[in-house]
Amino acid sequence: MTDAPAAPSSPAPSSPDSPWPVAQLSAKLKEYIDRLGQVWVEGEIAQWGISGGNVYGKLKDVAQDATVSFVIWSSVRASLPEGLGQGDRVTALVKANWWVKGGTLTMQVSQMRRVGLGDLLERLERLRAALAAEGLFAPERKKPLPFLPQCIGLVTGKDSDAEKDVLRNAQLRWPSVRFRVVHAAVQGERAVSEVTAAIRQLDADPEVDVIIVARGGGDFQNLLPFSDESLVRAAAACETPLVSAIGHENDRPLLDEVADLRASTPTDAAKRVVPDVGDELARVQQARARLLTRVTGLIGTEIERIASIRSRPVLAGSAWITDTRADELTRLVARGAELSTRLLERAHLEIDERRGQLRALSPQRTLDRGYAIVQTAGGDVVRAASAVAAGDALTLLLADGRLAATAQGPAPDPREPSPTAPSPTAPEGRPA
Repeated sequence: MTDAPAAPSSPAPSSPDSPWPVAQLSAKLKEYIDRLGQVWVEGEIAQWGISGGNVYGKLKDVAQDATVSFVIWSSVRASLPEGLGQGDRVTALVKANWWVKGGTLTMQVSQMRRVGLGDLLERLERLRAALAAEGLFAPERKKPLPFLPQCIGLVTGKDSDAEKDVLRNAQLRWPSVRFRVVHAAVQGERAVSEVTAAIRQLDADPEVDVIIVARGGGDFQNLLPFSDESLVRAAAACETPLVSAIGHENDRPLLDEVADLRASTPTDAAKRVVPDVGDELARVQQARARLLTRVTGLIGTEIERIASIRSRPVLAGSAWITDTRADELTRLVARGAELSTRLLERAHLEIDERRGQLRALSPQRTLDRGYAIVQTAGGDVVRAASAVAAGDALTLLLADGRLAATAQGPAPDPREPSPTAPSPTAPEGRPA
């Protein structure tokens, strides 16, 4: 650090009758501040923003509550170490510059070196790692938001823009939605205790369906309460789904990690928690139109199918049943008559053949050839001459009647010569 500047020359005394012009006062201030020259300072970057190639930020004392703003012009920014940003602990060569026309004081940085990870950021990283190891950031712990919350709990600063944004956007999307607002300090020493108490109060209310913790952004230092361990653990233990809408993209507080849903801004929180009534009505109309089209198409298809079925011959008229069966019946009758005729002819032939065989073998046929059947008086057929004695009454069965006869005894065999018949005369000269 450079030596202390010499005391400025005493200006001419001023009085109500001879006051200093503003330009003289501003010039005297610039003269005095320029005597300070460049100094090396150490601190922690509490804010870091880039606009038009220049860096605008704040440097915070690492031990006491003291902060100064600084600016790094684009020509100097190119020579800075890579990756500098909020939370880094640095040493910087600064020069106080008083702007005479505007009456503003700026600290212009000509050099900046990283000392190491800021104590504050280091503590936050250790806490982040510990909570992550406990599983408080695990996706499976996060609870789904209700589709249409009837009552929304809101934790925010009193009369803040965040409160107005959430209420206005939510009611524009769904006019009948209700809110239960609990005001709390969202920065400073009271923020942790009041926000924690508000979360627990809304979580214990059975009518609250979802809780939104909203704040309209801010620098890294102002967001520190939302990374406090007690507040983060209270949010993790909350049974009601919780939405974090701190609205800071560069540095996410730990509340964003443990919340069931992180919204980029309070307006985004309202849009993601409350459905749009217009969109929902349009979806209902689209669903009804699709359903009507589907049902109409299904009914039309079935009507066409029924008409197609009715147009078939089987259902167009009943005469085809008898017509087709009549032809078939005629063919069957003709076939039956033909088969019956053949069977009868075959039976007649067989009967004639059997009749001929029977007649050829029957006794009547034998009688017709001149034979007779001899029966005794008892009706027995005489088969041998020895079975009849002389004088027995006999019945002769002829082809056309019967004759009664009496046995006279055995008759001579006609094949043997009769004993009384003369023997034939032998020719002369030959013996008989």
